[in-house]
Amino acid sequence: MKDNISRRKFIKMMGVGAIATGAGLVGCKNSSDPGSITDDYKKQVEPPVGKMTFRVNPKTNDKISLLGYGMMRLPNKKVSGSMDGEEEIDQEMVNKLVDYAIEHGVNYFDTSPAYCQGFSEASTGIALHRHPRDSYFVATKLSNFSPQTQSREASIEMYHNSMKFLQVDYIDYYLLHAIGGGGMDELNSRYIDNGMLDYLLNEREAGRIRNLGFSYHGDIEVFDYLLSMNDKYKWDFVQIELNYLDWDYANEINDRNTDARYLYAELQKRNIPAVIMEPLLGGRLATLPQFLVSRLKKRDPEKSVASWAFRYAGTPKGVLTVLSGMTYMEHLKDNLLSYSPLVPLNDEEQQFLYEDIAKEIVGLETIPCNDCKYCMPCPYGIDIPGIFVHYNKCKNEGRIPLETMAEEYSKRRREYLIGLDRAVPKMRQADHCIGCGQCEPHCPQRIRIPQELHRISEFVENLKRHPFVSNKIDDNN
Repeated sequence: MKDNISRRKFIKMMGVGAIATGAGLVGCKNSSDPGSITDDYKKQVEPPVGKMTFRVNPKTNDKISLLGYGMMRLPNKKVSGSMDGEEEIDQEMVNKLVDYAIEHGVNYFDTSPAYCQGFSEASTGIALHRHPRDSYFVATKLSNFSPQTQSREASIEMYHNSMKFLQVDYIDYYLLHAIGGGGMDELNSRYIDNGMLDYLLNEREAGRIRNLGFSYHGDIEVFDYLLSMNDKYKWDFVQIELNYLDWDYANEINDRNTDARYLYAELQKRNIPAVIMEPLLGGRLATLPQFLVSRLKKRDPEKSVASWAFRYAGTPKGVLTVLSGMTYMEHLKDNLLSYSPLVPLNDEEQQFLYEDIAKEIVGLETIPCNDCKYCMPCPYGIDIPGIFVHYNKCKNEGRIPLETMAEEYSKRRREYLIGLDRAVPKMRQADHCIGCGQCEPHCPQRIRIPQELHRISEFVENLKRHPFVSNKIDDNN
């Protein structure tokens, strides 16, 4: 298999029904993006070798690195000779990142047939296959989101393709992917009615799956149901979203979500290890408003903003590993410094994060978008995450033009509109949303996406038409 894989060739290799559609197509990152490396990393030191903190899976005695590599945001590069700006995974850089991670103790690598627009598993397989099979654990998922992949035959094909592209004959950690998004009906159609859960249980019995679990986003009824069936299914692990904002405020931010405190406690009751996703909420907890950054830096000037979130996510004893989608070497090194070894947060530090940081973030009333791109592609071409990211960035920096009498109103209005046009082409902006709702079921954060797009569209239209009229968004609508 070649080191660099074009999208066209890869999809042809995958075959019909083997790749999830828009439900989980996650874009990779361009490694030349200058905005990706912050001042936090300019004086970065080399992380030590041999100091990684490990946790033991009580179900299987696997010794797992506390830092897990999420192969979801792999670096991209331009395809040589392409006239249309086509990109491909930068396999050479992926290999370097994986090699460095393994050298520093990382042994858990998490991917999916849906990540990086279908390329992640093959890229991960290329990078890991260069290392002894017993030196790493690989996790992947049954990402049968679209109806055409939910038949028993198509789902089994997806499962076997994962092994083929990962170049393995067994999978260490296999997940039902993002259960809960469509409620019990979707759980039944994806895993129960087609017999796939029974099939996977048999695969675990045969040893081709070493650990079986699920990742959770969405309807709490589904989470509770699967845990209530633990005596039958004997879950080896469960993947949940946990960070210092979602611990107590996930439901307050969005009444369709569940606080991480509850999810973690339910796993602890059953002695099921937790794999943690979204420790940074898609980067939101690494790019805080400056007044919150100042509070963190006052406590520890040498530590990055992100390190607080990683130490928080790694502190609970029931956490097996914390996943991070590390596109850049600087991010990998910073996370290694946080976990080599982990210095757990004490009670006072955790209270500081709750009271002085998390409460303030909730008060900002941003849109809880993690830029995961699960909502994409929009059938009408709207850049949903791009619109939300621009709005949140302006909100976090206090640059939303709200009150016409404010001294900076005209300047902020101009900045917002010009910045929006630069970030999102006009034909892909919120005013083109027709409210079809195709995006909403796929959002892990359960955002009411059409409602938010229409709200932003109205806000932008008011800015354009009435530059001297108050344009405050009522975030409670």
